[in-house]
Amino acid sequence: METLWALCLAWATGLAATNPPNIVLIFADDLGYGDLGSYGHPSSTTPNLDQLAAGGLRFTDFYVPVSLCTPSRAALLTGRLPVRMGMYPGVLGPKSKGGLPLEEVTLAEVLAARGYLTGIAGKWHLGVGPRGAFLPPHQGFHRFLGIPYSHNQGPCQNLTCFPPATPCYGTCDQDLVPIPLLANLSIEAQPPWLPGLEARYVAFARDLMADAQRQGRPFFLYYASHHTHYPQFSGQSFVGCSGRGPFGDSLMELDAAVGSLMMAVRDLGLLEETLVIFTADNGPETMRMSRGGCSGLLRCGKGTTFEGGIREPAVAFWPGHITPGVTHELASSLDLLPTLAALSGALLPNVTLDGVDLSPVLLGSGKTRSMGSLPCGVESIRLTSSPRALRSVIPPQTLHAMLTTL
Repeated sequence: METLWALCLAWATGLAATNPPNIVLIFADDLGYGDLGSYGHPSSTTPNLDQLAAGGLRFTDFYVPVSLCTPSRAALLTGRLPVRMGMYPGVLGPKSKGGLPLEEVTLAEVLAARGYLTGIAGKWHLGVGPRGAFLPPHQGFHRFLGIPYSHNQGPCQNLTCFPPATPCYGTCDQDLVPIPLLANLSIEAQPPWLPGLEARYVAFARDLMADAQRQGRPFFLYYASHHTHYPQFSGQSFVGCSGRGPFGDSLMELDAAVGSLMMAVRDLGLLEETLVIFTADNGPETMRMSRGGCSGLLRCGKGTTFEGGIREPAVAFWPGHITPGVTHELASSLDLLPTLAALSGALLPNVTLDGVDLSPVLLGSGKTRSMGSLPCGVESIRLTSSPRALRSVIPPQTLHAMLTTL
């Protein structure tokens, strides 16, 4: 029955080629709609991302369902609203006992079943659990190098005040251990040397690509960079080089990492066989001002249901398949699982998905269908295929319920 279904899917879409594409999914952290040069920032040094946008399809209306790390990442990897799996409303940390439920089917599991070599480099933030039960090796990833939660969730948190004069609320919790760098289920370093992380992630990615090519199989790389989450860090060669302070330096290193990934793909002769998607988990922490990124002309940022919190830059790049340009079609991170399943000829999980297949938009063969209501907080946002103005209204009597720990 599964074989018959796969054949039907291939016939219906015309997309399931004999050799499915390699997939590189780059997921930035706390990046604003207005932070990239290709999205209008006047001084960002992001030549590689801008080149990716110029050579690919740039989305102007790409959304994430929640403006916080954990629920947004859960939605990305499952194609399902985080409320369906209990990954809502806050974020997981070192003391959290739960994680992404193992019964949820991740994008990595979908692609692994199709024969992909799967790997994640960077930030997981979907739980650890007893004996690492919720870590990537148990969620469809063959390889993992990264930090299980956010890099700022060590013993001392938020000791730096918001500028210019907001009182500090940070604490040092001696019950928390230093953040670990994990290689699969083993501790590689604790704590890791943050300025050297991005280079290690790029090397991990290169090895994954090369090994997949040697094995004659496609690869799926989920590159979940820590950049540009506060507190920002960067390698020594990027410190003080951006003109935008620590935030700009970290963005500059992220851009360089994207360039290195593209060079690795090119050196392997896989450029026309590799689909690259870039986006981010949520908007910038605008309350940190110069250390928090830029929403462009959008209102607010991370932790809100305003456009600045949930509308993200997004680019899809696949030479010979995706025509360069700009699309105003409405899209969401929820759409990536069904889209990548269609493009690879993989079977969809037998669950309710909240995303839709964007392959007609990517390949220029049609438009996406209308989307429904996405509950993003105590309020919800209704997304449709027609242009609309959205406003978030918080009644005074429910204001207390809107406070979210970032």
